[in-house]
Amino acid sequence: MAERTSAGLLTMMLEPTPAVAMTLPAEVREKLAELELELSEGDITQKGYEKKRGKLLAPYIPQIQGVDPSLQIDNRIQASSQAVLPGSKHNKSRAANTRDERFRSDLHTEAVQAALAKYKERKMPMPSKRRSVLVQSSVEACTPPDTSSASEDEGSLRRQGRLATSTPYQGHGHPAVEHWFNRVIQGSSTSSSASSTSSHPGGRSVTTTNTTAHAALNANAAATALADLMAHTQLDNHSAPPDVTGLSERSSLHAERPQVASVRGVSRGYNHHTSVMETADGVPVNSRVSSKIQQLLNTLKRPKRPPLREFFVDDFEELLDVQQPDPNQPKPEGQQMSPLEGEPLGVVTNWPPSLPAALQRWGTTQPKSPCLTALDNAGKPVYTLTYGKLWTRSQKLAYTLLNKLSTRNEPLLMPGDRVALVFPNNDPVMFMVAFYGCLLAELVPVPIEVPLTRKDAGSQQIGFLLGSCGVTLALTTDACQKGLPKAQTGEVATFKGWPRLLWFVTDGKHVVKPPKDWHPPIREASNDIAYIEYKTSKEGSTMGITVSHSAMLAHCHALTQACGYTEAETITNVLDFKREAGLWHGVLTSVMNRMHVISIPYSLMKVNPLSWIQKVHTYKARVAVVKSRDMHWSLLAQRDQRDISLSSLRMLIVADGANPWSISSCDAFLNVFQARGLRPEVICPCASSSEAMTVAIRRPPEMGVPPPGKAVLSMGGLSHSVIRVDTEEKLSVLTVQDVGQVMPGALVCVVRVEGTPYLCQTDEVGEICMSSGSTGVAYYGLPGMTKNIFETIPVTSSGVPISDRPFTRTSLLGFVGPDSLVFVVGKMDGLMVVSGRRHNADDVVATALAVEPMKFVYRGRIAVFSVSVLHDERIVVVAEQRPDASEEDSFQWMSRVLQAIDSIHQVGVYCLALVPANTLPKAPLGGIHISETKQRFLEGALHPCNVLMCPHTCVTNLPKPRQKQPEVGPASMIVGNLVAGKRIAQACGRDVAQLEDNDQFLYIQDVLQWRAQATPDHSLFLVLNAKGTVASTASCLQLHKRAERVAAALMGRLNTGDHVALVYPPGIDLIATFYGCLYAGCVPVTVRPPHPQNLATTLPTVKMIVEVSKSVCILTTQAIMKLLKSKEAAAAVDIKSWPMVMDTDDLPRKKSPQMYKPPTPEMLAYLDFSVSTTGILAGVKMSHAATSALCRSIKLQCELYPSRQIAICLDPYCGLGFALWCLCSVYSGHQSILVPPLELESNASLWLAAVSQYKVRVTFCSYSVMEMCTKGLGSQTEALRLRNVNLSCVRTCMVVAEERPRIALTQSFSKIFKDLGLSPRAVSTTFGCRVNVAICLQGTAGPDPTTVYVDMRALRHDRVRLVERGSPHSLPLMESGKILPGVKVIIANTETKGPLGDSHLGEIWVSSPHNATGYYTVYGEEALHADHFNTKLSFGDTQTVWARTGYLGFLRRTELTDASGERHDALYVVGSLDETLELRGMRYHPIDIETSVIRSHKSIAECAVFTWTNLLVVVVELEGSEQEALDLVALVTNVVLEEHYLIVGVVVVVDPGVIPINSRGEKQRMHLRDGFLADQLDPIYVAYNM
Repeated sequence: MAERTSAGLLTMMLEPTPAVAMTLPAEVREKLAELELELSEGDITQKGYEKKRGKLLAPYIPQIQGVDPSLQIDNRIQASSQAVLPGSKHNKSRAANTRDERFRSDLHTEAVQAALAKYKERKMPMPSKRRSVLVQSSVEACTPPDTSSASEDEGSLRRQGRLATSTPYQGHGHPAVEHWFNRVIQGSSTSSSASSTSSHPGGRSVTTTNTTAHAALNANAAATALADLMAHTQLDNHSAPPDVTGLSERSSLHAERPQVASVRGVSRGYNHHTSVMETADGVPVNSRVSSKIQQLLNTLKRPKRPPLREFFVDDFEELLDVQQPDPNQPKPEGQQMSPLEGEPLGVVTNWPPSLPAALQRWGTTQPKSPCLTALDNAGKPVYTLTYGKLWTRSQKLAYTLLNKLSTRNEPLLMPGDRVALVFPNNDPVMFMVAFYGCLLAELVPVPIEVPLTRKDAGSQQIGFLLGSCGVTLALTTDACQKGLPKAQTGEVATFKGWPRLLWFVTDGKHVVKPPKDWHPPIREASNDIAYIEYKTSKEGSTMGITVSHSAMLAHCHALTQACGYTEAETITNVLDFKREAGLWHGVLTSVMNRMHVISIPYSLMKVNPLSWIQKVHTYKARVAVVKSRDMHWSLLAQRDQRDISLSSLRMLIVADGANPWSISSCDAFLNVFQARGLRPEVICPCASSSEAMTVAIRRPPEMGVPPPGKAVLSMGGLSHSVIRVDTEEKLSVLTVQDVGQVMPGALVCVVRVEGTPYLCQTDEVGEICMSSGSTGVAYYGLPGMTKNIFETIPVTSSGVPISDRPFTRTSLLGFVGPDSLVFVVGKMDGLMVVSGRRHNADDVVATALAVEPMKFVYRGRIAVFSVSVLHDERIVVVAEQRPDASEEDSFQWMSRVLQAIDSIHQVGVYCLALVPANTLPKAPLGGIHISETKQRFLEGALHPCNVLMCPHTCVTNLPKPRQKQPEVGPASMIVGNLVAGKRIAQACGRDVAQLEDNDQFLYIQDVLQWRAQATPDHSLFLVLNAKGTVASTASCLQLHKRAERVAAALMGRLNTGDHVALVYPPGIDLIATFYGCLYAGCVPVTVRPPHPQNLATTLPTVKMIVEVSKSVCILTTQAIMKLLKSKEAAAAVDIKSWPMVMDTDDLPRKKSPQMYKPPTPEMLAYLDFSVSTTGILAGVKMSHAATSALCRSIKLQCELYPSRQIAICLDPYCGLGFALWCLCSVYSGHQSILVPPLELESNASLWLAAVSQYKVRVTFCSYSVMEMCTKGLGSQTEALRLRNVNLSCVRTCMVVAEERPRIALTQSFSKIFKDLGLSPRAVSTTFGCRVNVAICLQGTAGPDPTTVYVDMRALRHDRVRLVERGSPHSLPLMESGKILPGVKVIIANTETKGPLGDSHLGEIWVSSPHNATGYYTVYGEEALHADHFNTKLSFGDTQTVWARTGYLGFLRRTELTDASGERHDALYVVGSLDETLELRGMRYHPIDIETSVIRSHKSIAECAVFTWTNLLVVVVELEGSEQEALDLVALVTNVVLEEHYLIVGVVVVVDPGVIPINSRGEKQRMHLRDGFLADQLDPIYVAYNM
């Protein structure tokens, strides 16, 4: 069988397709076939089936028992010769007559099943989805897809109310012959596969060996409810989580230790009533989510990594892996191929000189002869066009077009002009008349599809084609013109991207009879353009292929000779008559030979898939032109017909015979219809492309050609473009059939796909090129592409051209086999090059279909394409899901498809998406519009209902994880002001000036008493309400009096030094009670009151601060006091454990006996509690000295005097907001206009209107306020201007922040309000943190804040690399205001604690009189944090005591000069150390990843990221319909891979507002993380990336 030449060259398994002589009589075979179908349709039970089958087979069993398929697969070689019963008379013919098992078309299904059986232990976490998303979006989505959705090559078929699917069926080892039927009728489909396999709907396995595994698999599938799979697994609490991000071979090496810092939280573990598990880093989690993540980790523990690595440098030191070729990969060994020549074109004596000449000949000599019969949707002939009619009607149309259409007395059309032909697929007659009418008028027809809606997939591209061809006129039928979308005027609407067209209806009443003396010019075929055929490229662009008159004629000649067409033959055509084979056989060559075409419309095939076979029978057709889909459909429906005979067929042309799955359709079709007179040798697959037209076709048997061949090729070999006959690895093979011999008069060769077109070796796959007079000539109007495709010059390995004539690239991938047969293994359009290996989209589709497809997805509706992510192609599979498939089932199907593709193609799938039925964009005549689908995928507009991403398996070219280098020790550094040749990065604000009038006061409460005497009526505070009117005011004296009353109330009850919690809404009460506490010698703690609508989350925080601060008393208003003790409060906290609560609404007017005088300024003045971004509650101690120093610094920086007014829109509870609200006005005497941020929710313009009304020069706000203004007022600037809001008075508007400045927000704020006079220089930011609430603040003097651009990749390596604006990976950083007077800042190395140089990234350390003196408990971890407040450098200036801010940043000396005339040092804050994510040995700032993610899709409103067990979790808020939720998964994964070289582990899609934000507008990522792990987010969708 297999001949291997001595050099081990091209080894192929070739065998003649036998005339499968069955040992069973025809009627028995027929009955068996029927039984099979009844079973698959569910009409009889399995038991009944077996009984009836046993009866039928009883008499024949002994004859065929020798051929047990299971034996044959394993002992293939002996199987063909092993004996049947001794003495059986079939003994001799056995070898020829059983089909050699290696060509069983269902091999692939079995391969898939076997591959899956190997995998069944690996479980994947199933995504979780909110119920509402499951509800299908539209009504149409629930109907089975219109069968036109079936792909052009195959598809689903609707029977009366029932889809032809079938029940899964566990096979028995049945005798070989008969298992053929079972398989066939069960719907072995075109789909089959790569290895040409019939994929049984139920994925049933035929051989005994396989059955057991398969049964186990099915049972397994049913039994496992994936979601609960791991609910009971105990996580291992001791070992560090496996490092999946490192992808290193020894994953223990880089396993990162859980970060202790992240667990400092107080909120953790607060009232979790759920069953709580502790994960590796001590975070309590609800078991459901964590079990899924653990499952995910389990699937990731074995990351794939190619063995050899090389690197290319991606502009910087992030080294991406470049896949090195595997040294063991197969290489071609054959000699160079020699071009293959078709037989010469025969000379025909009376061959017409052109196609119009042929039409004229038949139209005048044989006018009654039938040319074309059109059928209606019932299959009845509606009209038969005779050659006479075709001739006269074409002439009329030609005359009318040339003479009766004019604009301004100029004829509208000149010979050579292009005309669009827009005809529906069920009207071949009108099309044919129009086509020949154009040819007679010497116009160039451009046939295109009927545009149904204004937004048809790809219709815009067709418009570009029409525009570039200069088309101004479109011909159509009356019915079609009526159906087109109309504009208001009643004319046909202009479609998107289309030129303006005049529509002309070609029906009889619109055309004129030419005068007697007019005759169309009939010329000899020339090189002028005859017609233009459109073609859509892989990218979705549409090209027009021009075909000359001579090529059209030569192609007809070649087809006539190759197919042996004779005059007046009858041919049935199922294909689209507008292009490719349908046009070549059914419109052009047929007229050349006066043949009669029976045209079967697609709409009829959908209703009655047997129609073409019935017509072959009725008209005794000699030839039929079909696609494998048509054969497949007729198999599913064939039992309805008894009396059809196909014996008249001498040629069944399979137009897509080059597809990998056509072979199984041919085999299956033959096996069923051989009983109806179909001879095996009449099946003639052919290969063609729009550019080269027909390339090769299997000749009909009477031509005495060599027998057809088959090849069973190894997929692994093919992926390296090498032909290797199937080796032992039976799983991954592709069975292909030949597509016959080269066309007459053509020269064919195979060239390398990329680069110079060198000839391939004999055992190498390449692109087939063809040189012939019958190919297309050019792409219309695209000379560059034309040169590449139509004028290729193949060269030998030494570079010598093989011929002087140019070749056309056919876009078919294949090789030439023995006997000069052409084999095609794929198309250029479907080629996906992943890590240097080539895969064919069709093969991948076939593998997906072999995984029990019919139950969950529609078979014709699977699209496979590749997208480029991180310097490589990634495979994406999209399928339409059946409306009745459950989540579980689909997910199981998806995970099995992944495993099957992985096993068989050895390639990972990047993304698998299921979309609702009927939602993929359709190509004309069914089929999926692949390029449009890809476009939607990339734009996030596919709206899948299920997504599975596997970046962990596919992405193998990530940079190596970084290993930290040991730092240079201090000894080698020069101690002093230079560090390694750079100045040390340190800077300070100006010196605190000599004491001023009130600076003799060491205590802020003394200042208030002094002001109450000196300027009693000076107004210090105005509080505005939502309407913008003054709600309350306080002068110096009023404030003093109210504070005295509070002090009097406290003094009797509390001791000095007691801590008092102040729970007030923003307002004067808060300020007065604060001073009252100081007067009484108590320590105030300001606390944000609970939110009445949201007690469950806000009250525990209040309780916590009260407890942690050890407050002995709560001062508050009556309303809040009621709330604290209400029933609702009891549900959230234990209300019995509140300390004493006093309301201060109606205090008696008592004067306190005497003021408390603190013995020393170092005494505690107040406690400042705040929840940091990492969710940690930290209270800091502020002494009296620090309080006064803070006020003095701010006063100097902002030049605050009693005559000034400032507006404050901040929360008054902590940090700088508290200081500005409660302390600064009392200290400096200026008037503060207080705008509570909560009021902006009902009136967004409140703050800006107040600034404008009071002509404020200095104002403070928070990021959340700024965001409210940009979002809420962005479109209302005009209305505000009409209300006279004018912001030109503002000199500085400072955003109070404890984070990196948000440049995008400040810039958009400046832009929007520029129209209201806001100076672009006014907006700046401040910076403070827990150890020092005000380090930088822009103030009124000094240079404008500067912006620098740094390389984001360098930042990950803790380095600063300044780059130009707009360079790739650049990140803008704005300086955080000027350093305050009295503050010194230095940048220190986080590990060695040594000083760093200018522009080096390190931790910001600060020294100043207003540093806090320490934490008042970070929840029992004071010891850990002692060095936050007093730490010293390890070398250099080792005396100064510094506080560590916990923020990374750098100092940079600028060219600007500051107020004192020195060069200005700018401080840039990069981000909080606690927040950074350590991944792959690099340091990432969440905000950078979040910025990329928000940019990736318009519907992402907000995003937050955190890590959990080394997995990156991305939470996105979806602002749009829930349908879009799953679109985000792939986009988020892509952008993070591309820009950050990180693989996202989990994508969580939530509603807007779910990401918690603190009062400063900072994301509380750790709270979010706790909420996610405790399963409290109610996410719309959670995707676990594999």
